[in-house]
Order: sequence, then C-alpha cells, then structure tokens
Amino acid sequence: MRKWHRWLSVIFGVILLWIAVTGVMSQFAAIVADREPQPVAAAPAGFVCPESMICRPKPDPNGARAWVSFLRHLHGGEEFGPTGVGISIAAGLALVFFSFSGLWLYISMLRGRKARAQKPGWFWN
Repeated sequence: MRKWHRWLSVIFGVILLWIAVTGVMSQFAAIVADREPQPVAAAPAGFVCPESMICRPKPDPNGARAWVSFLRHLHGGEEFGPTGVGISIAAGLALVFFSFSGLWLYISMLRGRKARAQKPGWFWN
C-alpha cells in the first residue's frame, strides 16, 4: 500500500495542488466580486419574466464575476475540455485514495509500534 500511496502522490500531487490553488483563488475572487456593486441592466422592451423563473441581469463580462467564473472553470478542468474534466475527476478519486491509504498506513505503523513495545503514543518524534 505504501508503494501505491507514494507513486500516486508523485503523479497527482501537482494536479491536486492546481485544484487547491484555483479553488482558493476562486473563493477570494467571489469575496471581492460580492463587494463590488453589480450594474443592473435594463430588460429589453416588452420582456416579461415568466412566473416560474427567476430573472437576473447578465453580469458584466469584464467584471470580477467573470474572473470567478473563469477560475471555477479552471478549478473543475472545464477550460481544458473533456480531458480536463476527466483529470479533475481522477484527481478527486486520488484524493479519496490518499485519505484512506494514509489512514491505513498510519494504523499499520501504529500497530507495529505497539507490537515492538515502543513508547506508546499517537505521534512519532
């Protein structure tokens, strides 16, 4: 299990770092965008919003909301097409694998430590 954990971390480490950075950046961009006043565009003449829908003005394509959308597309891999989305999904599955395999490795090392009658404790020095 340790070999798989290490090899997959080498392969997916950069991708997971990309996903983490773009996720943090999209959250900061959303905070900045929420502070900016949103321009309200007038509806075209004769337009009536259907009762079953919520009608909102289209955001400014050059504003902070455009950056939020762009960063979220980068975060999900959508900017790179189906291949990017597939890589993003694989990275998510790798993160789940790392969580369980890391816990598995920790428990097996803790059991080995207890079996050798070493100093008890949850952490190593």
